Amino acid sequence: MEPETVTIDNRNDFSLWAIERAKLIVSEQGTALALAARDMDDTEIGQAGNALGQAIADAMIEVFDGLMNGVAEE
Repeated sequence: MEPETVTIDNRNDFSLWAIERAKLIVSEQGTALALAARDMDDTEIGQAGNALGQAIADAMIEVFDGLMNGVAEE
């Protein structure tokens, strides 16, 4: 399945994208971190925390790459 493409033309579009992306990351990765913390499993907490951080970094790189593609086309 191909990822959905979102066009961001202004700050409002970016804000809406960021909010929706943050909701998705928290629902997917935050749940795993909360469950690991509840179980007090240090290994799982570390892995879930790393996965959450990686998801955030991936989202930031995704938007940066999208911004750079727009600059390269101009």
